[in-house]
Amino acid sequence: MTGAAREHMGPLVNARRCFLQATGVLVVFALLRAFGLVGPPLLSVSLLTAMLVLIAWRSGVTAKDLGLGAGDLGAGARYGAGAFGLVLLALAVAATLPTTSAFLHDSRAEIGGGALAYELGVSIILLTAIPEEFAFRGVLLGSALQLWGARRASLVSSALFGLWHIEPTLHTMSGNAAVGGTSSSTAEQVLVVVGAVVVTFTAGLAFCWLRLRSESLLAPVLAHLATNGLGLVVAWVVVH
Repeated sequence: MTGAAREHMGPLVNARRCFLQATGVLVVFALLRAFGLVGPPLLSVSLLTAMLVLIAWRSGVTAKDLGLGAGDLGAGARYGAGAFGLVLLALAVAATLPTTSAFLHDSRAEIGGGALAYELGVSIILLTAIPEEFAFRGVLLGSALQLWGARRASLVSSALFGLWHIEPTLHTMSGNAAVGGTSSSTAEQVLVVVGAVVVTFTAGLAFCWLRLRSESLLAPVLAHLATNGLGLVVAWVVVH
């Protein structure tokens, strides 16, 4: 192998190692979470994120690769704000339609204003939107782009993002009367889970698009915040 070939293969080897190691860590975390073995969320998510940071650093992934370039924050804010507005509009319409408003009656929204603020600031922003976007649109997408290009990297990272939501979907089914009431049998529960995987896979593709268009992780973080946070806020308004 020539020196030029070795120089070309080096980044690919590092990217492959980064992608495989990050995927492995996420799979182990998901399995532990499913069996209730991850411990307090703040500690477990912090450790997970720290491990992903270490994997990226050891693989030579740059801040630009992760969507963390300071020069791209403006574009990230613009694209993220646009996505935020679209999600808000969609949820507002859903809340006014009888056929969809029932799905917003989530028992998790039966909380006070202080608890709502905690859910938004801690549970959704710090423990969900930021770490998940760093993992899937930062480390995984950033390394996958070097291996396969934008289309395949988006498909693979989004598929993993969809599978990541299997266990949370099962947990949510027990807290949402509209969803739980339609999934009493095993077959119906499987359909609900498959549907959730498809939806989150599609959302992952949208988040990838935002990340690639803006070149900033801020855009999908804001979109993710809108999807999870605004949904809870609208549900809270509906419940109260």
